[in-house]
Amino acid sequence: MIDRLDAAVAAYDAADVLSMFDWLGPAIDADAEADRFARWGRSTIVDENVGAPVLPRSMFDALHTRAGLDSAWPVGNAGLLHVYGYLLSTTPTPYGLKRDRWLDGDLAVACVLTPDAFVPWAGERTLLDRVTEVAEMLITAAPVRVQHLDGADTVVAIADRRPAASALAYALGSPAHGRRLITMFPVADPAALLADLDSSLPRLRWNAVL
Repeated sequence: MIDRLDAAVAAYDAADVLSMFDWLGPAIDADAEADRFARWGRSTIVDENVGAPVLPRSMFDALHTRAGLDSAWPVGNAGLLHVYGYLLSTTPTPYGLKRDRWLDGDLAVACVLTPDAFVPWAGERTLLDRVTEVAEMLITAAPVRVQHLDGADTVVAIADRRPAASALAYALGSPAHGRRLITMFPVADPAALLADLDSSLPRLRWNAVL
């Protein structure tokens, strides 16, 4: 299925691609109708490790148009970008492809789910619906670090499954907007990640934007 998606992206207009798969465009429509994107904050599509956008401008714009969301390239809705945008991304990063978190099963198993729990075409619920539910549960049940920035708090939650991959969720909170999700991904060494957090000045991470 992912090969069919990549072939369509290479051959067709970005907006048309979103309509070709019932687990993609119609899923975004359902998420917008259910107001799920409002539970997510803002993110840039410029990856901090790559130093460049991991999604073409045409697809970035098509996604936000389909979802009925405002955006200002390269900043848009974190749920739309980290879930559906990353699924569409084929840009290599030091940690592999962004889509792998939804497809390879490591993150799902770290969340004590079946390996296909985040495969977008598996099951009846949209991918964003599934991801939002689990990420919010992690943020509530397993916060391990809260850092204070000007006007906002950052929350890192980790479900530690060592020696297997662990699950990390990240959110921002502010008086104006409440708590909003930014991302979720598997992490191989949560102890090293937390040590880096503790040794660094508080800052936005994982492409979050206030």
